Amino acid sequence: MRRLGWFFLYTYIGLVILAGFWGAFISPAFDFRFLFSLDPALLGTFERVNLISQYRFLRAIELGFGVFALLFQYEIFHDKKFNQLFLFIMFSGILARIVSFFAEGIPSSLFLFFLIYEGVGWMVIYRFSRSTLNCYGKVQH
Repeated sequence: MRRLGWFFLYTYIGLVILAGFWGAFISPAFDFRFLFSLDPALLGTFERVNLISQYRFLRAIELGFGVFALLFQYEIFHDKKFNQLFLFIMFSGILARIVSFFAEGIPSSLFLFFLIYEGVGWMVIYRFSRSTLNCYGKVQH
């Protein structure tokens, strides 16, 4: 469980950092074409500017969460507050995907993969972290 826990943590963090940085600072227009089959150049100026501005903001928040998780990886597994915060944020993203599944419909296979991968990753990280925390949120010896 230990190796699997670290595997899911690092792959999740890596993807969140990469996607966050790419979408916020490199090429959100590529994301729109690749992920959504939408060319933002086809939108009106008002719609394009506001959509990309908001997308960059959300991707920057994603980047920030990834950097937080990278910097505090030890605390995520050894401090109850960090652990609960990390798992809450990660679960919020999973829950948002589930709500969207029922509210908007079935997404593409790529987004279904993200939902499953993040769900399995959350369960593994949760289970692994139960072995690294005691009831007071301190390191078990």
